[in-house]
Amino acid sequence: MDSAATALSHVRGEIARACKDAGRDPASVTLVAVSKTFPAEAIEPVIIAGQRVFGENRVQEAKGKWPALIDKHPGIELHLIGPLQSNKAKEAVALFDAIHSVDRTSLCEALAKEIDKAGKAPSLFVQINTGAEPQKAGVLPQDADAFIKACSATYGLTIAGLMCIPPVEEAPGPHFALTAKIAARNSLKLLSMGMSADFADAIALGATHVRVGSAIFGTRPPFKGAEQ
Repeated sequence: MDSAATALSHVRGEIARACKDAGRDPASVTLVAVSKTFPAEAIEPVIIAGQRVFGENRVQEAKGKWPALIDKHPGIELHLIGPLQSNKAKEAVALFDAIHSVDRTSLCEALAKEIDKAGKAPSLFVQINTGAEPQKAGVLPQDADAFIKACSATYGLTIAGLMCIPPVEEAPGPHFALTAKIAARNSLKLLSMGMSADFADAIALGATHVRVGSAIFGTRPPFKGAEQ
Protein backbone atom coordinates (compact mmCIF):
# COMPACT_ATOMS: atom_id res chain seq x y z
CA MET A 1 0.00 0.00 0.00
CA ASP A 2 3.02 2.29 0.37
CA SER A 3 3.23 2.23 -3.42
CA ALA A 4 -0.05 4.15 -3.68
CA ALA A 5 1.35 6.93 -1.50
CA THR A 6 4.50 6.99 -3.63
CA ALA A 7 2.42 7.10 -6.79
CA LEU A 8 0.35 9.95 -5.33
CA SER A 9 3.54 11.95 -4.75
CA HIS A 10 4.62 11.28 -8.34
CA VAL A 11 1.25 12.41 -9.74
CA ARG A 12 1.38 15.58 -7.66
CA GLY A 13 4.83 16.27 -9.07
CA GLU A 14 3.57 15.75 -12.62
CA ILE A 15 0.65 18.13 -11.98
CA ALA A 16 3.07 20.76 -10.65
CA ARG A 17 5.27 20.30 -13.73
CA ALA A 18 2.31 20.60 -16.09
CA CYS A 19 1.18 23.75 -14.29
CA LYS A 20 4.66 25.26 -14.56
CA ASP A 21 4.74 24.49 -18.29
CA ALA A 22 1.32 26.13 -18.70
CA GLY A 23 2.23 29.17 -16.59
CA ARG A 24 -0.35 28.25 -13.97
CA ASP A 25 -0.36 28.07 -10.19
CA PRO A 26 -0.49 24.39 -9.08
CA ALA A 27 -3.04 25.48 -6.47
CA SER A 28 -5.46 26.18 -9.33
CA VAL A 29 -5.71 22.45 -10.11
CA THR A 30 -7.55 20.03 -7.82
CA LEU A 31 -6.47 16.40 -7.95
CA VAL A 32 -9.49 14.08 -7.71
CA ALA A 33 -8.13 10.65 -6.75
CA VAL A 34 -10.47 8.17 -8.44
CA SER A 35 -11.01 5.42 -5.91
CA LYS A 36 -13.87 3.59 -7.66
CA THR A 37 -13.78 -0.22 -7.17
CA PHE A 38 -10.94 0.04 -4.64
CA PRO A 39 -11.70 -1.06 -1.06
CA ALA A 40 -11.24 1.14 1.99
CA GLU A 41 -7.96 -0.54 2.90
CA ALA A 42 -6.48 0.52 -0.46
CA ILE A 43 -7.76 4.08 -0.10
CA GLU A 44 -6.66 4.79 3.47
CA PRO A 45 -2.89 4.98 2.74
CA VAL A 46 -3.63 7.67 0.16
CA ILE A 47 -5.68 9.60 2.72
CA ILE A 48 -2.87 9.25 5.25
CA ALA A 49 -0.46 10.60 2.59
CA GLY A 50 -2.52 13.79 2.54
CA GLN A 51 -5.03 13.36 -0.29
CA ARG A 52 -8.46 14.72 0.61
CA VAL A 53 -10.45 14.81 -2.66
CA PHE A 54 -11.72 11.51 -4.06
CA GLY A 55 -13.91 10.45 -6.97
CA GLU A 56 -16.41 7.60 -7.15
CA ASN A 57 -18.54 6.33 -10.04
CA ARG A 58 -21.42 4.69 -8.20
CA VAL A 59 -23.61 5.93 -5.38
CA GLN A 60 -24.13 2.50 -3.83
CA GLU A 61 -20.44 1.64 -3.83
CA ALA A 62 -19.56 4.98 -2.25
CA LYS A 63 -22.24 4.55 0.43
CA GLY A 64 -20.69 1.23 1.38
CA LYS A 65 -17.19 2.47 2.10
CA TRP A 66 -16.98 6.24 2.51
CA PRO A 67 -19.07 7.15 5.60
CA ALA A 68 -16.71 5.22 7.88
CA LEU A 69 -13.62 6.66 6.16
CA ILE A 70 -15.00 10.19 6.43
CA ASP A 71 -15.75 9.69 10.14
CA LYS A 72 -12.19 8.51 10.68
CA HIS A 73 -10.55 11.15 8.46
CA PRO A 74 -12.36 14.51 8.63
CA GLY A 75 -12.07 16.92 5.74
CA ILE A 76 -12.66 14.45 2.91
CA GLU A 77 -14.28 15.89 -0.20
CA LEU A 78 -16.18 13.30 -2.25
CA HIS A 79 -17.00 13.75 -5.95
CA LEU A 80 -19.42 11.69 -8.01
CA ILE A 81 -17.84 11.38 -11.45
CA GLY A 82 -20.02 8.65 -12.94
CA PRO A 83 -23.54 8.73 -14.37
CA LEU A 84 -26.28 9.44 -11.86
CA GLN A 85 -29.76 7.93 -12.01
CA SER A 86 -32.50 10.36 -11.04
CA ASN A 87 -33.79 7.98 -8.37
CA LYS A 88 -30.39 8.18 -6.64
CA ALA A 89 -30.43 11.99 -6.45
CA LYS A 90 -31.36 12.06 -2.76
CA GLU A 91 -28.50 9.78 -1.76
CA ALA A 92 -26.07 11.62 -4.04
CA VAL A 93 -26.92 15.03 -2.57
CA ALA A 94 -26.51 13.64 0.95
CA LEU A 95 -23.14 11.97 0.32
CA PHE A 96 -21.26 13.94 -2.33
CA ASP A 97 -19.67 17.38 -2.27
CA ALA A 98 -19.64 17.60 -6.07
CA ILE A 99 -21.50 15.88 -8.92
CA HIS A 100 -19.72 15.92 -12.29
CA SER A 101 -22.40 14.25 -14.42
CA VAL A 102 -25.44 16.54 -14.73
CA ASP A 103 -26.70 15.80 -18.24
CA ARG A 104 -30.50 15.77 -18.60
CA THR A 105 -33.59 17.63 -17.47
CA SER A 106 -35.04 14.76 -15.44
CA LEU A 107 -31.88 14.69 -13.34
CA CYS A 108 -31.97 18.48 -12.95
CA GLU A 109 -35.51 18.24 -11.63
CA ALA A 110 -34.58 15.49 -9.18
CA LEU A 111 -31.47 17.31 -7.96
CA ALA A 112 -33.34 20.60 -7.51
CA LYS A 113 -35.96 18.84 -5.40
CA GLU A 114 -33.42 17.08 -3.19
CA ILE A 115 -31.17 20.13 -2.80
CA ASP A 116 -34.17 22.14 -1.66
CA LYS A 117 -35.14 19.43 0.86
CA ALA A 118 -31.63 18.92 2.19
CA GLY A 119 -30.66 22.58 2.32
CA LYS A 120 -27.30 21.41 0.97
CA ALA A 121 -26.01 21.91 -2.55
CA PRO A 122 -23.09 19.95 -4.03
CA SER A 123 -21.01 21.69 -6.67
CA LEU A 124 -22.58 20.74 -10.00
CA PHE A 125 -20.80 20.12 -13.29
CA VAL A 126 -22.59 19.61 -16.60
CA GLN A 127 -21.12 16.68 -18.53
CA ILE A 128 -20.46 17.45 -22.21
CA ASN A 129 -20.40 14.57 -24.69
CA THR A 130 -17.79 16.22 -26.87
CA GLY A 131 -17.45 13.22 -29.16
CA ALA A 132 -21.21 12.78 -29.61
CA GLU A 133 -20.76 9.13 -28.64
CA PRO A 134 -24.14 7.37 -28.46
CA GLN A 135 -23.03 5.03 -25.68
CA LYS A 136 -21.78 7.85 -23.48
CA ALA A 137 -23.71 10.18 -21.19
CA GLY A 138 -23.51 13.93 -21.57
CA VAL A 139 -25.05 16.91 -23.30
CA LEU A 140 -24.13 17.38 -26.96
CA PRO A 141 -21.94 20.45 -27.55
CA GLN A 142 -24.56 22.15 -29.74
CA ASP A 143 -27.12 21.78 -26.94
CA ALA A 144 -24.85 22.84 -24.09
CA ASP A 145 -25.64 26.56 -23.93
CA ALA A 146 -29.40 26.02 -23.80
CA PHE A 147 -29.05 23.23 -21.24
CA ILE A 148 -26.80 25.28 -18.95
CA LYS A 149 -29.27 28.17 -19.14
CA ALA A 150 -32.19 25.85 -18.32
CA CYS A 151 -30.36 24.46 -15.29
CA SER A 152 -30.48 27.92 -13.76
CA ALA A 153 -33.61 29.49 -15.25
CA THR A 154 -35.91 26.46 -15.07
CA TYR A 155 -34.55 24.40 -12.17
CA GLY A 156 -32.77 26.98 -10.03
CA LEU A 157 -29.51 25.02 -10.06
CA THR A 158 -26.14 26.71 -9.80
CA ILE A 159 -23.75 25.15 -12.29
CA ALA A 160 -20.12 25.49 -11.27
CA GLY A 161 -18.43 24.02 -14.33
CA LEU A 162 -18.23 21.43 -17.08
CA MET A 163 -16.87 17.89 -17.34
CA CYS A 164 -15.85 15.85 -20.37
CA ILE A 165 -14.48 12.41 -21.20
CA PRO A 166 -12.91 12.43 -24.68
CA PRO A 167 -13.31 9.40 -26.97
CA VAL A 168 -10.55 6.91 -26.22
CA GLU A 169 -9.51 6.62 -29.87
CA GLU A 170 -9.11 10.36 -30.43
CA ALA A 171 -6.57 12.96 -29.32
CA PRO A 172 -8.00 14.56 -26.18
CA GLY A 173 -6.77 18.10 -26.81
CA PRO A 174 -9.55 19.24 -29.17
CA HIS A 175 -12.17 17.87 -26.77
CA PHE A 176 -10.63 19.71 -23.83
CA ALA A 177 -10.43 22.90 -25.90
CA LEU A 178 -14.09 22.59 -26.94
CA THR A 179 -15.19 22.08 -23.34
CA ALA A 180 -13.15 25.08 -22.21
CA LYS A 181 -14.70 27.21 -24.97
CA ILE A 182 -18.25 26.27 -23.90
CA ALA A 183 -17.38 27.03 -20.27
CA ALA A 184 -15.91 30.43 -21.12
CA ARG A 185 -18.92 31.63 -23.06
CA ASN A 186 -21.19 30.54 -20.21
CA SER A 187 -18.99 32.18 -17.55
CA LEU A 188 -18.25 28.87 -15.84
CA LYS A 189 -14.95 28.74 -13.97
CA LEU A 190 -14.48 25.01 -13.28
CA LEU A 191 -13.35 22.38 -15.78
CA SER A 192 -13.23 18.69 -14.85
CA MET A 193 -10.97 17.35 -17.61
CA GLY A 194 -8.13 14.88 -17.86
CA MET A 195 -7.39 11.43 -16.45
CA SER A 196 -4.26 9.39 -15.77
CA ALA A 197 -3.04 9.35 -19.38
CA ASP A 198 -3.82 12.91 -20.41
CA PHE A 199 -4.08 15.22 -17.40
CA ALA A 200 -1.07 17.28 -18.48
CA ASP A 201 -2.83 18.12 -21.76
CA ALA A 202 -5.97 19.00 -19.81
CA ILE A 203 -4.06 21.31 -17.48
CA ALA A 204 -2.53 23.09 -20.48
CA LEU A 205 -6.07 23.72 -21.74
CA GLY A 206 -7.47 25.01 -18.48
CA ALA A 207 -8.54 22.03 -16.35
CA THR A 208 -9.27 22.93 -12.74
CA HIS A 209 -10.03 19.33 -11.71
CA VAL A 210 -8.16 16.27 -13.00
CA ARG A 211 -9.54 12.80 -12.30
CA VAL A 212 -6.65 10.38 -11.73
CA GLY A 213 -7.16 6.77 -10.67
CA SER A 214 -4.86 4.11 -12.09
CA ALA A 215 -1.76 6.31 -11.89
CA ILE A 216 -2.31 6.42 -8.12
CA PHE A 217 -3.99 3.15 -7.18
CA GLY A 218 -2.68 0.85 -9.91
CA THR A 219 -4.66 -1.73 -11.86
CA ARG A 220 -8.32 -1.39 -11.08
CA PRO A 221 -10.11 -4.46 -9.69
CA PRO A 222 -13.38 -5.38 -11.40
CA PHE A 223 -16.50 -3.88 -9.90
CA LYS A 224 -18.61 -6.40 -8.00
CA GLY A 225 -22.22 -5.65 -7.35
CA ALA A 226 -25.23 -3.99 -8.92
CA GLU A 227 -25.02 -0.78 -10.88
CA GLN A 228 -26.13 2.36 -9.10
